[in-house]
Amino acid sequence: MKLWDKNKSGEEVEQAKIIEKFTVGNDRDFDLLLAEYDIKGNLAHAEMLSKVGLLSEEEWKLLEKELLLMLEEVKQGKFIIEEGVEDVHSQVEFNLTQKIGEVGKKIHSARSRNDQVLVDLKLFLKEEVKQIAQLTEKLFNRLQSLSEEHKDKLLPGYTHLQIAMPSSFGLWFGAYAEALTDDMELLVSAYNVTNKNPLGSAAGYGSSFPIDREFTTKKLGFDTPNYNVVYAQMTRGKVEKIVAMAMANLAGTLSKFSYDVCLYINQNFGFVKFPDALTTGSSIMPHKKNPDVFELVRAKSNRIQSLPNELILMTNNLPSGYHRDWQLTKEILFPGIESLKDCLSILDYMLQYIEVKDGILEDPKYKFLFSVEEVNKEVLQGLPFREAYKKVGQAIEAGSFETDAKVNHTHLGSIGNLATEQIKTAFYKVFEKMK
Repeated sequence: MKLWDKNKSGEEVEQAKIIEKFTVGNDRDFDLLLAEYDIKGNLAHAEMLSKVGLLSEEEWKLLEKELLLMLEEVKQGKFIIEEGVEDVHSQVEFNLTQKIGEVGKKIHSARSRNDQVLVDLKLFLKEEVKQIAQLTEKLFNRLQSLSEEHKDKLLPGYTHLQIAMPSSFGLWFGAYAEALTDDMELLVSAYNVTNKNPLGSAAGYGSSFPIDREFTTKKLGFDTPNYNVVYAQMTRGKVEKIVAMAMANLAGTLSKFSYDVCLYINQNFGFVKFPDALTTGSSIMPHKKNPDVFELVRAKSNRIQSLPNELILMTNNLPSGYHRDWQLTKEILFPGIESLKDCLSILDYMLQYIEVKDGILEDPKYKFLFSVEEVNKEVLQGLPFREAYKKVGQAIEAGSFETDAKVNHTHLGSIGNLATEQIKTAFYKVFEKMK
C-alpha cells in the first residue's frame, strides 16, 4: 500500500512489485526506528490542522486518541510495518484509516512525505545525539576519575614510538578526557543543526493551506523552524552528514585510545592489564590474553570515521529538491549510531577493571626519558640551552649519562598540575548547551 498509488491491474501490478522490491529494499527495518517520531509528528500536525480549521475538534480528538494508542504499541514493541506497506508513514495512515475511517485520510493535508520524513529524522537524530552525549559524559567522568587516581604513577611518553619524556597515567587518562571535551563541541553543534523544524515545507515549496509552522515547532520541541521551505528540504542529507562528522570526530578519539591500550597491554610494554575474563585466548597458544574488545572498538571506530565520506559521495552531486538517493542515508548512518553507542558503553565498562602498573620508570631502559630534565637543570644553573643540550648529548653518547630519574618540573596541564577541575568545567560548559 502506497500513499501515492493509483489503481493498477494485470501486468502493471507485477511491474510494480519488481520496482518496489528494488526501491524499498530494507528501508522498512530502518523505518521502524522512526515510528515513535512519525506518530509524534502526526500528533503535532493534526493538532495544528485543528487549530487552523482544517480538522474539526471532534476529528482531532479522534485522531489524537488513536495516535496515542499507536504510540503505546510502539513503546511495547507491538507496532509493525506490514508486508506490502511501503514505509512507516503509510502504515500509520493505514492504521488510522482502518480504525476511524475517512478521518484517518485527512491527516496528510498540508504535508508531504518529504517534510514528514525530515521531521522523523530530525526528532530521531536529536534523541540519538543526546544519548551519544550522555554516554560520552559517562566515559569522560570515568577517565577523569582514573586520571586523579593514578596521577602520581609515571609512564613513558613517546614520539615516533621512541621513548621521549616522562608522562604519567594521570596525563594519559586526562588527555582523553579533554579530547572528549572538544568532541562534545561538535556533538552540540550537530544537535543544534537537527533542532530546527522542517514541517510545513511540504515537498519543498510550502503549502497553500493556512498552516501554523510556529505552533508545530513549539509542539515538537524544536528550537526554531527551518524558515525557508526550499532550504528545509535541502537539509536532507546535510543533517546526516553533520551528525556523522561529529560522530567520526568522537570515534577518532576512541580509536586512538583503544590503540594505546592495545600497545600498553602488550607484554613488551606491560603498563596495564585487565582480568582474564575481559580478554580472549588463542586456540593454540595457551599464554595469550588478547585485547579483542579494544581491537574491535578501534575497528568499529575507524569504520564510523568513514561515514561522512560515504554520505558526501552519495549526496554531493545532487541539485536542490528531493531525490530518492536520500533514502540510503538511513542505512549508512543508523547502524553507525548504534555502533558508536556500543563502543562508548563497552569502554566505560572495561575501564572499571583496568589495572595500572606502578614503578615502570625504574627500569634502566627508561633512564634517557630524563635527559631533558638534566638539560633544564644545567640551564637553570646558567648554562645556555644549546650548550646544555650538547653537554648532556655527549654524556649519553659516551655512556656516562646519569640521572636521579625524578620529574622536577610542573606547570598548568603537566605532571603535578593536571588541571582536572578546569577540564571538567570546560566539558560541562559545552555539555550543558545540549537542551
